[in-house]
Amino acid sequence: MKIKNLIAVFFVLFATIAVNAQSKKYIIHTVAFYNFENLFDTINGPNNDEEWLPDGAMNWTGRKYKKKLDNLARVLSEIGTGENPTNSPTFIGGCEIENRRVLEDLVKQPKLINRDYGIVHFDSPDKRGIDVALLYQKKHFKPTSYANIPLLIYKNQQGKEDKKDKGEATDDNVEIDNTSERVYTRDQLLVTGFLDGEEVNIIVNHWPSRSGGEKKSSPFREAAGALNRKIIDSLIKINPDAKIITMGDLNDGSYNKSVKVGIGAKLKKSELKTSGDIYNPFEQMAKEGNATLFYRDSGDIFDQIMISEPLTRNDYSSLRYWKAGIYNKPFLIQTTGQYKGYPLRNSQSEPGFSDHFPVYIYLIKQLN
Repeated sequence: MKIKNLIAVFFVLFATIAVNAQSKKYIIHTVAFYNFENLFDTINGPNNDEEWLPDGAMNWTGRKYKKKLDNLARVLSEIGTGENPTNSPTFIGGCEIENRRVLEDLVKQPKLINRDYGIVHFDSPDKRGIDVALLYQKKHFKPTSYANIPLLIYKNQQGKEDKKDKGEATDDNVEIDNTSERVYTRDQLLVTGFLDGEEVNIIVNHWPSRSGGEKKSSPFREAAGALNRKIIDSLIKINPDAKIITMGDLNDGSYNKSVKVGIGAKLKKSELKTSGDIYNPFEQMAKEGNATLFYRDSGDIFDQIMISEPLTRNDYSSLRYWKAGIYNKPFLIQTTGQYKGYPLRNSQSEPGFSDHFPVYIYLIKQLN
């Protein structure tokens, strides 16, 4: 066959594929996670919130609180709209949340109020009173059950101290009860319900920090990974084809033992062998040098969203994973000074967005 004829055949085939692709229609749902970084109100509560009061160290006034809410609402309204321009995320997992009141204020912000977000939130035993929560669009998701599952960890589980590693500078210091020696940290939030008629299970996490050093605190996060795996296994036992999404600020990377061994997360979809296997799309992103936070000029991805094998299958007549991303638009990035290139976080003078970038995945389903 002459070269001109080969070229002609190629263009005919390409056009046919393009037409077929365009004829298929999909519904897209964005699932996002964002560390809200100290979303405190200005009211003195029962938790250790003295720093976040008008007369506290952060001089946290009503004006600053309102600005923080507006900043967060802007981000949340825009995550995922590159591929899904008509809608903000269907699900938003969040952490570093003082109480339900701040979430009620957040979802009433002008940029979010029309989305009509529902709230699932429990007060956790964390000493600072910061919790995890799930926001969901009521028109798409109908929760049927939810529970806060405690992470029981104790002082004697700590690893050996590495004198070279004093831990990250963080507000999220580990606090230990002097009587029981229990380390009070965030519960893991499990929400089950129906997303456009299909059952979906979502776990929201904020694992123990690296306060005291990575090595010393690692057993706490390993315990968190093991608890996460236990929750996943219980869901799979009830329904072998359970669609499970586990997400959060893990304070560990995708390569750490808490994730690789505790949850058993896989780098590639081809490694998934059973319905209980978990795929982590953010591991490859980390290998490529992407980051959701920085410390001492070193970036990592602590914010991750992982999915169970049924969400990775190729039959798009049911909800399936499509792709993942980190939302790091220029307005979220510090442009000057020592922390140029870092997420634009809170300062003593002005509210920022967060010290983390949010992450997201898309779920899609073919309509015809």
